[in-house]
Amino acid sequence: MSARYDLPEADAFTRAYWDAAADGRLLIRRCGACARAHHYPREFCPYCWSEDVTWEDAGGRATLYTWSVVHRNDLPPFGERTPYVAAVVDLAEGPRMSTELVGEGEPRAGMELEVTFREGVPVFRAAVTRSGRPVADGR
Repeated sequence: MSARYDLPEADAFTRAYWDAAADGRLLIRRCGACARAHHYPREFCPYCWSEDVTWEDAGGRATLYTWSVVHRNDLPPFGERTPYVAAVVDLAEGPRMSTELVGEGEPRAGMELEVTFREGVPVFRAAVTRSGRPVADGR
């Protein structure tokens, strides 16, 4: 079996994040001192340096900040997924997160997204209404 470059090695600190993702939950960290949320997970707040940070469930909503369509990547398993959309999203809770955009349709800056999970990894797709139609982005 070849190495996978899309899955980081969980350690004692990040195990909670990856276990939650395997259960279909997205976690972020929130600071008890300044109340700001952050992502990627750290043991201290990147804004005020407090170590009073805890895990919390994120709602799973985001907006698309930027993206790039990747047509070539030789690392497994990316090569079999090309082309794919590498994206940066703004979570509803405030933090910005690197991810992959999946599903149909053309990416548009500001489009509303929702989290989904592929093999225990959070990825995002266009948000849909209860009727299954994409959420309008105001255009």
